[in-house]
Amino acid sequence: MSIDVESLKAEREKLKTQLRELEAEQRKLEGDLKSLRQKEIRSKREIEALATLIELHDSKEVVESSIG
Repeated sequence: MSIDVESLKAEREKLKTQLRELEAEQRKLEGDLKSLRQKEIRSKREIEALATLIELHDSKEVVESSIG
């Protein structure tokens, strides 16, 4: 059984091409993940800000009700 060097080279090139495609897809997915993480952080900050405003409003009502 002899090894066909040209077949091996062709297979190697095919695998290199597949690897480049996978790496490109991975970079795209990493970018998508980064974008989603940024959206998550933004949402958490908005929730915290709204919670703070609600707490301020609630504490103001408590003060006003105790005065009035």
